[in-house]
Amino acid sequence: MPKPFKSLILIPARMASTRLPGKPLADIAGKPMIVHVAERAQASMLGRVVVATDSAEVKASVEAHGFEAVMTRSDHESGSDRIFEALQLIDPDKEFDAVINVQGDLPTLDPAIIKTALLPLLEGDADIATLAVEITDPAEKTNPNVVKIIGSPLGSSGGAPQKLRALYFTRATAPYGEGPLYHHIGLYAYRRAALEKFVSIGPSVLELREKLEQLRALEAGMRIDVEVVQSVPLGVDTPEDLEKARQFLSR
Repeated sequence: MPKPFKSLILIPARMASTRLPGKPLADIAGKPMIVHVAERAQASMLGRVVVATDSAEVKASVEAHGFEAVMTRSDHESGSDRIFEALQLIDPDKEFDAVINVQGDLPTLDPAIIKTALLPLLEGDADIATLAVEITDPAEKTNPNVVKIIGSPLGSSGGAPQKLRALYFTRATAPYGEGPLYHHIGLYAYRRAALEKFVSIGPSVLELREKLEQLRALEAGMRIDVEVVQSVPLGVDTPEDLEKARQFLSR
C-alpha cells in the first residue's frame, strides 16, 4: 500500500513590505493579519500549519495566538525560498509529501479554496498546482498587475473549464481572440521534490522578463495544473486593502 499523502501548509511572512510596512501585524478585528491567515489555513484541515518569518516580533505574535512559527533568513528573494528553508528546518526527515504556500496577506481567504489548490496533486501528474478565476472586469484584462494564465482545458462543467494545464503566465492581455481570460491567484501547492527542484535552479530568462516566479518552473519543464474557482481572495497590499479586510472581518 502507498503511504498516505501528507501535506503541510507554510505561510511566509516578512515585515519589509514597501507599500504597507509591518503588514503581518496589522490589526484586523482585534487580531494581527497573519493570525487570521493561520486560522483560515487551519480551518482547511489539511494538516500542520507553520508561519515562516524573518521577524522575531511576528514569531512571538503567532505563538501567542497558539500557532507555530519558525525563523528564517531575512535575505530570501522570494516566498518560495523562504518556505523551502522552513521545510528543511521543521521536516528534516521528509515526512510531508506536499507543501501548500499560502500567502500571509490573505486574511479573508476561504479555507475551501486551500483544499481546492491541492486537488491537482491528488488527482493527476502535476508538479505544482495553483488557482485561477475567470476575469469579468474589462479593466483587469489590460491591467499588468493582474497576471493571466494561458492554459489548455483539462475538464469542463457546462462548457466552462474547471481545470487548466498552464502553458504560460503573463502580465499582457492574452491569449488573443475570443474567449475567456483567467486571473492567476498566487496560492501554490508543490510536490516536495518539485519545490526542491524549483529553488535549486535559480531565476530563469522569462521569469526575470515578466517578473513572474512561476515561469521558472515552466521553463524547467515542470507541469503546473490550475483549478478554476469562482472568486479572487482579497490580498492586502495597500492601506485601502487593509480597510476592506477590516470591514469584512468586523461584520
